[in-house]
Parts: sequence; structure tokens; C-alpha cells
Amino acid sequence: MLRSCCAYSLGLFSILILIAGISLVLSSVFPNVLNSRVKKEVVLKNGTDSFEAWKNPPPPVYMQFYFFNLTNPLEVLDGDRPAVIERGPYTYREYRPMEEVDFLENGTKVSAVNPKTYIFQANMSIGPESDLIRTVNIPAVTVMEKFKGSLLANLISAFMVSSGEGLFTTRTVGELLWGYEDAFLKAAKTIIPELDDMFGLFYKANATDDGQYVFFTGETNYTDFARVDAWKNKRQLDWWTSPQCNMINGTNGAFFHPLVTKDETLYMFSSDLCRSMYATYVEDVTVKELPGYRFSPPSSVFANLTVNPDNAGFCVPEGNCLGSGVLNVSACKQGECGPPVLYRCCGPGTGPGAERRLNGALPPQLKHYAPLVFFSIFPVTQSAPSVIPTRWLSLSASFTQLYASMITQSYTFFGLIYLDGSFKVM
Repeated sequence: MLRSCCAYSLGLFSILILIAGISLVLSSVFPNVLNSRVKKEVVLKNGTDSFEAWKNPPPPVYMQFYFFNLTNPLEVLDGDRPAVIERGPYTYREYRPMEEVDFLENGTKVSAVNPKTYIFQANMSIGPESDLIRTVNIPAVTVMEKFKGSLLANLISAFMVSSGEGLFTTRTVGELLWGYEDAFLKAAKTIIPELDDMFGLFYKANATDDGQYVFFTGETNYTDFARVDAWKNKRQLDWWTSPQCNMINGTNGAFFHPLVTKDETLYMFSSDLCRSMYATYVEDVTVKELPGYRFSPPSSVFANLTVNPDNAGFCVPEGNCLGSGVLNVSACKQGECGPPVLYRCCGPGTGPGAERRLNGALPPQLKHYAPLVFFSIFPVTQSAPSVIPTRWLSLSASFTQLYASMITQSYTFFGLIYLDGSFKVM
């Protein structure tokens, strides 16, 4: 009896040891095996799911435009603050496939162009593209500013008076975004042949690309997945005034490496913003029952040099520093007839005065998540420049239930093993 009891106790103890051993393996070895598998499979090469998703992003992407309709143009000319009413959203489905894909250096890099095409979505918009918006006459004011003080200035002024051109114009949403033949530019072209007589905030930006990229594939190091190595044959920019600000860092913002953690800083390069930036962890989110992390650029990204000395290089010309939240993109937008300033308004850490310069309620999205707002700063009065908002935009990817199910099915093996909820959808 004693021998049987000892044998039973020994067997039970062995089972407990076995269970403890299995638990240790599950808690330490399996996650390492999983991480190793993810690192190997999330690579940009033919035949992998990650390459297909990179080449043709499956979630629908939408660009939403909001315009500021100016309601007091005469008062602004007399020096009053602009009064604006927000109009939007005007929603477009964005298609952004990778094309002209070519693998380089034994599969460690890949080159591609990324054309973007926008299709209007009436059912997700506040109105049709034919809605009228009164805003700054950007072509006229840009040309006036460019030739201010020259002999052409008087000719330009005389033409504006004779033709009835003013500092403000009323155009449809479609014209403002995608382009229209401008009478002032057409006349000015007879004097300045290099001018294009078409103008639009996104003129020539529909069904076009922003230049060739070279990306790291992640073959050598998983943290390099989709990281930009070069853009337009350049590894650094040349329009800012410091090497640090001219750096091309991170991905293009569409993808990031796998196994992202909360304490990471994610870097991305945007040709639209003419610079690199970074984002930090904000909060946990759940999208279609998929856990994820929300990352957002902190206020230091757009802070002036008194708050963030690293941003001194964004002062152009050197020493000409604007307030926090304002980025002068004139240097990188040369040849484009458009507003010279990109303004990130009303977000945390933005310098004082952004809202005080406007009459009219700003949308709540600007106060909470502070998307990018485009402002034009023009000398519309003799006394002081006036800050006129033109539009703001929001870019989002829509996770349908079908796509969420596809992700879940693709990672069933991982989900059964890795039960700590660390699978992230960025």
C-alpha cells in the first residue's frame, strides 16, 4: 500500500512537473518561435502575403477634404479677421498600388512607384463636387507675391483691375481640387511663359505618382521592412537648412515592420509634407475585434526651435522661423502655384493665436486629433499679412468585417499560441 501511494504521489508530481514544463515552454519558447516565424514571413518578396498587401493594399482607403468657405471677403480686405464656415467632408476612395516593381541587390531592396487615384464617393460626402466654395484666389496672389517690387508688378496689378480679378474667388470643389483654367494665369502666361494656366490644389496629382522609391524588403533585418532607402534617387533632401531635417527616415507611412511595441517611435517620410516625421504610442484600440495600437505625431514634431531645437533646420530661409505648428513648404513646392504654408492648427502644443486669427467654429476633430490643415498666408492688406484657411483633410483606412476575418484566418496559428493579445494591426 505504501509503495502504491508513493508511486501515485511520484506520478502526480511528475505530471505537475510536466505541466509546469509545458507552461514554461508555452510562455517563453512558443512566443520566440512565433516571433521568429513572423520575422521570416513578413518580407517583401514574391509569393508572400505581405508583398501582395504592400503591392495592392486591401483595406479601402478614403481621403476626406474639408473646405473653409470665407464669408466676409470685404471685411478681410479692410483688415478684419477672416470668418469661415467649414464645408465637408468631400470623400474620395483612394487607390494606391505599387507599380514598376523591381527587386534589387539580391532581394534586399525593391524599387517602385506609388500612383494614387481618387474616385469621388457621393454617398460619403456632404454634397456634390459642384458645390461652390469662396476662398483665396491662390493663383493671383501667388503671382503677385512672386513679382512684388518688380517691373511686372504694375502690369499684374493693372490686369487685375481691368479684368475684375480680386483676391478671392468662388470655385467648385472639383475645380479647386483637380484643376481649372485660370483666366489670370492664362493672361500672365503671355508675359511669363513658364507659368501653367491651369491651377488646382491637387492638379496633376490624380492618377500620378510622386517619384520612384527604393524600399528595404526586410530580408536582412525585419525592422527594415518597407523602410525607404531612397526617393527620386536621393537618400536625403536638399531644401531644409540642417542635415537632420533633410533626412529621409522610416517608411512611406503605409506599412511598418512587424512586432511593433508601445515604446517604439515610428518614423515615416511624406513627400506631400516635404519632410520626415515620427509618431509615438497614444492608446490601445480595437478595430473589428482586432486589437491594435494608435500612434500619432506628438506636438514636438511641429514645434518651433524654442520648444524643439531639432526643428531649427525647418526655418527657411535659415533663421526665418515660424511659430509652432507652421511649416513653410515653399522651398520644396517650387514650380507649383499654391499656398506656401502648411499649418497644423489647434493641436496639443500648437502655438497660441491659431484660433484667435479666425472667426467661426473649428470642427471638433481639429481640437482632438489635430489633422493637417492647409492655410495660406498672404499680404491681403497693407498693414499686416492675413491668415486664410483653405482646407483640411483626413486620411483613413476602412477595415471591413470581411477583411478583419481574412486577417484572423491568416493568423489562426499565431492566435492560438500567442494568447497575450500582442497581435497588432497598424
